[in-house]
Amino acid sequence: MRHALIFAAGLGERMRPLTDRTPKPLLCIGGKPLIVWHLEKLAAIGINYVAINTSHLAGQFPEALGDGSRWGLRIRYVYEGPTPLETGGGLLNALPMLGPEPVLAISGDVWCDADLTALPAEPEGAAHLLMVDNPAHHPGGDFRLDAQGRLHADGEPRLTYSGIAVFRRELLDGWRKAVGDAPDADAKPPRFKLRPLLEAAMARGALTGSLHRGRWTDVGTPQRLAQLDAELCG
Repeated sequence: MRHALIFAAGLGERMRPLTDRTPKPLLCIGGKPLIVWHLEKLAAIGINYVAINTSHLAGQFPEALGDGSRWGLRIRYVYEGPTPLETGGGLLNALPMLGPEPVLAISGDVWCDADLTALPAEPEGAAHLLMVDNPAHHPGGDFRLDAQGRLHADGEPRLTYSGIAVFRRELLDGWRKAVGDAPDADAKPPRFKLRPLLEAAMARGALTGSLHRGRWTDVGTPQRLAQLDAELCG
C-alpha cells in the first residue's frame, strides 16, 4: 500500500464563517493545518504518493502544501470542479491518479491518533473501515461490527465510520447499480455518495472493519475545532 487519497473537496458549510476564506482541511489545529497532520502520518508509514481531492477554494491547497516534497511525498491535486462530487464520486474521479493496489483513504476533516500501520494493506474484501465509538453528535452510529470483523448495515450495537479506510478498486464495481436514482449519478463526472457502495459490499460480505478506541474528532464545527486545538496545544 503505497498510495493514499485525502478527501478535501467539501464546502465546509457547518464551519462558516471560518471556511468562507479557508478550506476546512487547511484550518489550523495544534499549530498546523489539519491536513498536515495527515500528511505527516502518511509519510511516517512509508506512503510516497498522495492524491488530494479539491473543490472549494482549491487553489489554496497547492499554495499551502506544494508538491509534498517537504514531507518526502509526491502530491497530486484532483480538482472536482466548483461542486464537490461527494465521497463516492470523488473516489471514482480520483482512481486514474492512483495505482492498482489498495488505497489508504482519509477524510480531510477528521483528526485521529490511530496507528495506520494496523490497517490491512490487503483487505480481505472490497474495503476495510476504521470504526470508532459513536460521538455525541452522531449517537446512532453507522454500521455494526461483528466478532469476526465484518461490517453490517443492520443490527446493534452500531459504531461510527471514522472516515479512514483502505479501499480496493473492486468497491466501485457496479457502482451505477448501487447508487440507483442518485440525482447526479449520470452527470459527467458523476456525483454520488459512498454509503451505497459500502452497503452493497456489506450485503455480499465483502466489508471488514476494526475498532479504534483512541482519540478521534470529526472537526465539523467551529466549537469542535476550538476544543481540539485547545487539547493539542495544552
